Amino acid sequence: MQLGFVTAIFSELPLEPVLAFAGAEGYACVEVQCWPAGGSKHGGVTHLDVDGFTQSRADDVRALCEKYRVKISSLGYYPNPLSHDAEEAEHALAHIRKVIDAAPLLGLDIVNSFVGANIKLPLEDNLRRFAE
Repeated sequence: MQLGFVTAIFSELPLEPVLAFAGAEGYACVEVQCWPAGGSKHGGVTHLDVDGFTQSRADDVRALCEKYRVKISSLGYYPNPLSHDAEEAEHALAHIRKVIDAAPLLGLDIVNSFVGANIKLPLEDNLRRFAE
């Protein structure tokens, strides 16, 4: 078993100091938050900006992980892709795809997210939309 934490708890710090803390305190891994950079009305913490993410940037992140002896367990992004607000839902889905595309560049096969819900629809309709 590996002990880790979600990087969102260090929302004001960039990724490197978070990794430095994790390594110094003996944590084995972290879930790195990948919300869209620049903050939006639906924004969260951006420790890894996956917009235009490249193998070169992934290699830099992996080097930081090696430096501080901390693995990335997964990437995290928790929007509401089933939102009743079509713009919010499409923005969420587009960014989820970027997070998914970034994961293998880092050698990862896990992305954590949120199903969400349309608050104006009954549960059955939300489950149908999720299945689609």
